[in-house]
Amino acid sequence: MKIIPEKLVEGDQLRVIAPSRSLKIISEENINHAVNAIEALDLKVTFGKNVNEIDMMSSSSIASRIEDLHEAFSDKNVKAILTVIGGFNSNQLFRYIDYDLIKKNPKIFCGFSDITALQNAIYSRTGLITYSGPHFSTFGMKKGFEYSLDYFKKIFFQQKRIELMPSEQWADDAWFLNQDDRTFYDNEGYWLINEGNAKGTIVGGSLSTIQLLHGTSYMPSLENSILFIEADAITDGNFDVVEFDRDLQSLIHQPNFDKVQGILIGRFEKKFNMNLEQLKFIISSKQELRNIPIIANADFGHTMPIFTFPIGGLCEISASEENIKIELFEE
Repeated sequence: MKIIPEKLVEGDQLRVIAPSRSLKIISEENINHAVNAIEALDLKVTFGKNVNEIDMMSSSSIASRIEDLHEAFSDKNVKAILTVIGGFNSNQLFRYIDYDLIKKNPKIFCGFSDITALQNAIYSRTGLITYSGPHFSTFGMKKGFEYSLDYFKKIFFQQKRIELMPSEQWADDAWFLNQDDRTFYDNEGYWLINEGNAKGTIVGGSLSTIQLLHGTSYMPSLENSILFIEADAITDGNFDVVEFDRDLQSLIHQPNFDKVQGILIGRFEKKFNMNLEQLKFIISSKQELRNIPIIANADFGHTMPIFTFPIGGLCEISASEENIKIELFEE
């Protein structure tokens, strides 16, 4: 049974925790800007007591991360939880999470990248809809954040269907290192790979991170799903393109993939070197993908801006050469 967390209202408390990398790696300037941006939404910001703990992996102990996660869900004053940033190790927490605690205290849980592992595991084990969207650190962005903020507010403060419209511009940079010297590109809009209409439950996030759930009890069912997948670049050159192909193939091998209704693919970083022709070749080479609608170059992933979407929520796609329409809703 799905659980939809309550929407936010003015005055609600938002808790920041670090289930992957530590808050210690974020500059004081960006932390202050992020706090101010969230408080401008009339929300109160509090932090888990262990968020500044840091080890050789720029993370913290499993015990510390679990303590902050459990405390955030059990605190009745906390209405939403934001992760500090992504990383590489949030899947270490799976066996130590009290899923009954989360189920009894449902609330908004938002982040992306490595946090994909926790979001899908929590949804799979509890039925709680989780959200792929900005980290706390993302709120430290001074320019080009308007689109991300708009969709954050739409999904967390409103009760209605949300149509996903492409952003006007996007950026692909280490914005947190230099907030003033940034380059923005005009958005060419969605890439239509396969036409079709579909409706289903949203599963996904970071493609490589979803692989960490394959073959485990934490993997959500793909039955009647719309997959939202994105991939971040690891190296320059063509390695990332073939790795995307391999990771996608691994997902195709999962149980119930034949019941997937459609796929939405997030925007690739420039250094990924993925173009429309290459992506169409990858998709067309897999017969399992030939009869479902597939749209790419959507505003989520490791470029900015990003929209927020509900893992476990619903998506409806209508895709043709004449028009592409994507809507999100939760019930």
